[in-house]
Amino acid sequence: MKVAILVREETMKRCTGKGCLNAFFQRKDAFAGYEGDIELITFSHADGDIDHKIETMIKNGVDVVHLSTCMRGKATNYEELAKRLSEHFDVVGYTHGSKEGKGQETIIMKRVTK
Repeated sequence: MKVAILVREETMKRCTGKGCLNAFFQRKDAFAGYEGDIELITFSHADGDIDHKIETMIKNGVDVVHLSTCMRGKATNYEELAKRLSEHFDVVGYTHGSKEGKGQETIIMKRVTK
């Protein structure tokens, strides 16, 4: 399973990514249900040229994109981004902490098949 984590750019100006990365490498919180090998392909912020990032993730075989917990909590485009990503990937709308969001409900979407 190939995984990408997208974080909120504004948060990355002060965040080290420790929460997201600990959850991934320790297979806890949003990553607890994965079985077998999982590989982190992308750890990037979600701003900038998202179409290019999506193309690159497709070329690199990403199966699932996790939107970071800070995206769920603070990004105004959280739902829109999840829908856009679900055109190509499964989407899990958090990385670490509780599955239930404090402000927004956590989005979990399967890739849209056409």
